[in-house]
This record gives sequence, structure tokens and C-alpha cells, in this order.
Amino acid sequence: MSPRERRYRTLPEKVGSVVLGFEAIVAFLAGLVIYGLGALPDPVAPWWGIVAGSVLLVLLVATSGALRWAWGRALGWILQLVIAAGAFFVPAILLITLVFGGMWAFAMIGGARIEARVAATRRETDAPDTPGA
Repeated sequence: MSPRERRYRTLPEKVGSVVLGFEAIVAFLAGLVIYGLGALPDPVAPWWGIVAGSVLLVLLVATSGALRWAWGRALGWILQLVIAAGAFFVPAILLITLVFGGMWAFAMIGGARIEARVAATRRETDAPDTPGA
């Protein structure tokens, strides 16, 4: 029995999953910072910072596995906005947003451009020669 051929993963899928994986760790740590600083408003218990960081960790890791579908990439953009909203509690989270948001944008936009260029090159290379040319 021969091994099954692996599915081709696009560049945005590969790079995006790496970005979301590392961002998941940083988002969890940001939740711990929110808890440790007591940065949430008074009626909200500080432990909600840990809960938010944990939920973001799980969502980011799950989304990194769903990048093959358009809804997975859209969810990745939404999660970038959710993390940016954390800057209202701890302004330093804005740095996380800028760094990882920039890497995410490059992975999705730049990766799609590179992937389109590679696909065009493959089509040209694999096209049969025209007879009589």
C-alpha cells in the first residue's frame, strides 16, 4: 500500500498558521498580564483576563488549522480585531496588534500574491508546446 499524497498547502495557509500559532502564545500571556495588573474595570473580576487569554489561545490554534477554507481566513482577521480591542485594557497590547497584525496581513495578502505568481508560472511551464511554432 503506497502512502497517500499530501494535500498542497498554499503559502498563506502555511505562513498564516505559523503566525497564529505564535500569536496564540502571546495572547495567552497578554491575558495573564491583564490579570496580574488588574487592568479590567471594577465590576469585572480580574480572573477574566486569564479566561480571555485562554479562549484566544484555543481560538487562534483552531483557526490556524482552518486556514484552508475562506471562513478560517476571515476568522483570523476577526481575531486580529479582538486582540486589538485588548489595547483598551492594556495599551501595550497595541504592540502585539501591530507586530502580529502586520505579519498576518503579509501572510494573507502578500502570500496570496506570491501564490498567484507561482500558479501562473506552473501553468506556463506545464502548458504543452503549440505545434508549428
